Amino acid sequence: MDEMKHNETGYSTHDYYYDLPEELIAQTPLEPRDSSRLLVYNREEDKVTHAHFFDLPSFLREGDLLVVNNTRVIPARLFGHVEGKEAVLEVLLLKRMDYTHWETIMRPAKKARLGAKIVFNDELSATVTEVGEYGARTIEFCFDGVFEDILDRTGNMPLPPYIKEKLTDKERYQTVYSKIEGSAAARPSSLTS
Repeated sequence: MDEMKHNETGYSTHDYYYDLPEELIAQTPLEPRDSSRLLVYNREEDKVTHAHFFDLPSFLREGDLLVVNNTRVIPARLFGHVEGKEAVLEVLLLKRMDYTHWETIMRPAKKARLGAKIVFNDELSATVTEVGEYGARTIEFCFDGVFEDILDRTGNMPLPPYIKEKLTDKERYQTVYSKIEGSAAARPSSLTS
C-alpha cells in the first residue's frame, strides 16, 4: 500500500483532492441570495446538472428529506493580548460549556499558558483554565453586562481562510434560514499552532 491512507471503501484520501481555481471562490454572497450555484447529482442516471438554488424545488420529489441548517453564526473570532504583553492572540470560540466557560482554539497558543489573563478590550477579558493540545484552551470570561451583546461588539465572524474580502455586514454571512444562536463555523485544522 502506498503512503496514502485508504478508507473502508477502498478510496484513498488522494481521490478527494481537486484543484479549485481562486477566481471561482465567491468572496461575497450573491444578491439575490437564491442566485447561487447548485450542483445536482442524479445517482440513478449518474448525471450532473448545474443549476441555481432557486431551481431546488424542481429537483425535490414527494418523500424527499430536506435538512436545513438554521443556526446563526456568532462572531466567534476574538483578538486580544496576554495581560502585560503586546503580542496579538487570536481566540476562536468553539463550544460554550456554561455561562462563562468556553472551549477555544488559540494562536499562537504557546502565549496562552495556564492562568494567563487575556484582555480583549475594556469590556471583556478571560483567564485560561485548561490547556490542551494543538492550541486547545478552556477559558473563563470576565465581563460586566450581557455576554452576547459584548461579543457582538467585540468579536469577528469566523470566515474561512479562503475568504479574503473583509466582511462589512455580519448578516450577510448568515444562512437565510438562521434562527438559533450558536454556530461558530469553526475550522480547527486551519488554526492549529
